[in-house]
Amino acid sequence: MSTTTPEKTGTAPAPAPGPRRRRRGERGPLGAALLHTGLTIASLIALAPVVWLIFLSLGPDKDDYLHPGKILGKVTFSNYSFVLEHTAFFDWFKSTMIVALGTTLIGVFVAATTGYAVSRMRFPGYKSLMWVLLLTQAFPIAILIVPMYEIFSELGLIDTYWALIVINCTTAVPYSAWLLKGYFDTIPFEIDEAGRVDGLSPFGTFFRLILPLARPGLAVAAFYNFITAVGEVAFATTFMLDDSKYTFAVGLQTFVSEHDAQWNYMAATAVLVAIPVSAFFYLVQKNLVTGLTAGGTKG
Repeated sequence: MSTTTPEKTGTAPAPAPGPRRRRRGERGPLGAALLHTGLTIASLIALAPVVWLIFLSLGPDKDDYLHPGKILGKVTFSNYSFVLEHTAFFDWFKSTMIVALGTTLIGVFVAATTGYAVSRMRFPGYKSLMWVLLLTQAFPIAILIVPMYEIFSELGLIDTYWALIVINCTTAVPYSAWLLKGYFDTIPFEIDEAGRVDGLSPFGTFFRLILPLARPGLAVAAFYNFITAVGEVAFATTFMLDDSKYTFAVGLQTFVSEHDAQWNYMAATAVLVAIPVSAFFYLVQKNLVTGLTAGGTKG
């Protein structure tokens, strides 16, 4: 009589789990905590001036900025009603929108065509053109005011919106052209070739194929042109003589005299000025991050 021993079946016990290895680029708990702490502090620093400006705009007296603790007991919106009812605020708003939107439309068009030409075409001096545009940013505004005033005076453009639009474009176009040139470099050249195969002219390829793909870059350029025109002070003060054509930046100066400054009205006006800028930012904000990062990947 023979006996057989049954074979042992089953799997070997699993090894005890070891410490989890972090992937490359993955932050540990300490690194994530430090990162979020730094971002929180940076956000608070960035928001502090805005919150302070809004807080000062709620004080009824021009000297409340000297004693900000007393504002809490007398918060009022009278500064806003005064600015809207007893100043030329809506004239300033109209002038600012004309200049800002004109600068945005013309500036983005010139910058886009310039950036596309340098990105796609190889003509004599195409590299020098971009460096010349960059060089124009090196001249201080104070040096340019006198010669530009003489030029616009001979052209009969003093105290006109066209003067500010052209001047703002000279400031905003060089940077916008560099930005869009870098963005156009990221768009495959095969798209241009496909457009030519389909019978499109260079302008047709640019407007029908390239511009829709370059929307994020155009959004960044448009926002830059817009805020440049809204915040420009020196040229607007020099070239605008009629107070009904003042922009916001010049209108704010009317609250400051030689011996007095109405800081409460200035703060309220500054808050109101931020509304159209914030609205424009809201319109283009979906494309801003993409446009700011993509333009730096090539070129």
